[in-house]
Amino acid sequence: MNTRQVEANGVRFTVLEEGSGKLALCLHGFPDGPQSFAPLLHALAGAGYRAVAPFMRGYAPTPVPADGRYQTAVLGQDAIALIEALGAEQAVLVGHDWGAVAAYAAAVIAPARLSRLVTLAVPYGPGLIGRLIADPVQQRRSWYMYLLASPLGEAALAHDDFSLIDRLWADWSPGFRPDAALMAQIKASFRLPGVAAAAASYYKHIFLPALHDAALAPLQARIGAAPITVPALYLSGSLDGCIGSEVETEHTLFTAGLQVEMVPGVGHFLHVEKPDEVNRIILEFLT
Repeated sequence: MNTRQVEANGVRFTVLEEGSGKLALCLHGFPDGPQSFAPLLHALAGAGYRAVAPFMRGYAPTPVPADGRYQTAVLGQDAIALIEALGAEQAVLVGHDWGAVAAYAAAVIAPARLSRLVTLAVPYGPGLIGRLIADPVQQRRSWYMYLLASPLGEAALAHDDFSLIDRLWADWSPGFRPDAALMAQIKASFRLPGVAAAAASYYKHIFLPALHDAALAPLQARIGAAPITVPALYLSGSLDGCIGSEVETEHTLFTAGLQVEMVPGVGHFLHVEKPDEVNRIILEFLT
């Protein structure tokens, strides 16, 4: 894979890139990095796509944005700006975890820029918020969100050389042991100045709307409620310890069609746990 920098939405993103052809933009989540998409980038490149995976805003070596904005509307704007900066009229957009949230936002903001939408592990619509309010099981799964959004978030994440990252991977993908080299790369990014605070700020922006850019309020209100008008594929793992498999994406909000795939025997990081199966599902959907 090649590594280069791309200026988009006021941020100088570092991206991993492989292949040539139609653009496929892959957005990572937490606590993760674009390196976990390596098997998918290889598969997409082999299928004739130009596969690109950026380090999301605040995840080194992409810098911490000077404006400190991490609300979902801004993440969606990042995705659209990256498509434009990479010289594409349209792209396949793939997102896992926070990357899925950004992908949904992009599909609301500029659906014409997306030819297909693929999301993993985080559903769209009011289902998850409803579970956070009323479901004790999901509330227990989501304890980390409240921790990271609190004043202790950055310190808790950085404690003991970011051991929380190992714990979350173990809890969210039960029985799976990720490659040591991948975890070393992820932690190397988090150790750099400002990254822990940036990662925690994503969660602060969920619970503290006062942090939002007021100019984006009308757009922000649409994300999560407006229909997705792009053909979409949603994948989740049957053993996901972060967002339970019973938390469904809202089918009625996908007006161009939604294909749902439950991958058995895997957890939250399904694209790392069973890359061959996940890649096959994605490529079949795209072709």
